[in-house]
Amino acid sequence: MPKNFSARGRSLALTRRHKIAIAGVATLGAASLAFSAVPGNAETTTSEAASSAQAQIAYSSEPIKGVKASVTDQLAGASLKAEQIQAKADAKKKAAAEAAAKKKAAAQAAAKKKAAAERKAKKTASRSTKRAALKPAAAKTYANNLDGWIDHALAIMKQKGIPGSYNGLYKNIMRESSGNPSAINGWDVNAVNGTPSIGLLQVIQPTFSAYHVSGTSTNIYDPVANITAAANYAAHRYGSIDNVNSAY
Repeated sequence: MPKNFSARGRSLALTRRHKIAIAGVATLGAASLAFSAVPGNAETTTSEAASSAQAQIAYSSEPIKGVKASVTDQLAGASLKAEQIQAKADAKKKAAAEAAAKKKAAAQAAAKKKAAAERKAKKTASRSTKRAALKPAAAKTYANNLDGWIDHALAIMKQKGIPGSYNGLYKNIMRESSGNPSAINGWDVNAVNGTPSIGLLQVIQPTFSAYHVSGTSTNIYDPVANITAAANYAAHRYGSIDNVNSAY
């Protein structure tokens, strides 16, 4: 019984080792079969696949870089273009400002020049006026005849506001004295009363003295003094010498 027990125990132990061995062999066999199932060029294919993948990765990275570069270039170009536009705008604005400044300066210079010219002209005119005021006006001369006497008398009458015209004076002078400043009426009532009518317009001394025009001679025989005194008298009595058509 003991021998049989020992043999049985050994048999059992071998069986376990055999199982382990068989399992190992089976595993190795499966591995061998799996390896044998892989094609002979499997290593090459795998390497090529890896290389292809790397190639694809390397190839696909280039477009990305290109896109980045293109975007960068576009942004840079846009920025440069914006700067150029701004530079042109600034230059145009500066040119306009300079032109406006030049125009303003020119206008100011012209205004100053004009003002200076006006001041100079005004100053010159003022000096001329002063000189004219200081310089006595040249006395107008009149002919020593009937026309000259009448013209001189009319100028004085105008200054004194005495009405009368050349024709009004002339017609009355010709009727009264025929243009003779030394004419004397020695036969009328005035002569009878001691105050004969004298001169161009046959004025008596009391009338001449009463209506004598200042600035003229006090001599009743003076042609201009005689005419102006008679015209002054006629203006007071008849309104004007022009209204006298007969003895007055």
